[in-house]
Amino acid sequence: MITTLATEVATTTTAAVGPGMYISGLVGYLIGAFALYGVFKKSGEPVWQAFVPIWNTIVLLKVAGKPLWWIVLFLIPIVNIVVLVLLYNALSTSFGHGAGFTVGLFFLPIIFLFILGYDSNPYRGADAAAPVGYATA
Repeated sequence: MITTLATEVATTTTAAVGPGMYISGLVGYLIGAFALYGVFKKSGEPVWQAFVPIWNTIVLLKVAGKPLWWIVLFLIPIVNIVVLVLLYNALSTSFGHGAGFTVGLFFLPIIFLFILGYDSNPYRGADAAAPVGYATA
């Protein structure tokens, strides 16, 4: 009797929590994809690529001007954090921002990706060496 009751409660809880977790995960995924949507649109890439997992990271590497083989570095623990910071730095300079924006991308990526995609700064290209307004020597 107790085993049956415990099984029934566990089944009911799983049935109630499962769809909620699925829907919240889907909403979170779409929020991130729409952030990349703006970045890809501004950089001239086809925007459908923002919605394809793993492929959107490959395209983000292309937008930032980093080599394709860096995708393998994302699979190595600790190294992936360093690579992510380098990718975010290249991405922020591609849009004319500086190191402070890189910090923002690292700690609040969704917010700062939305800023990159939907603010008035144009995509300067992966070869952009310095943010706008900075002296180059």
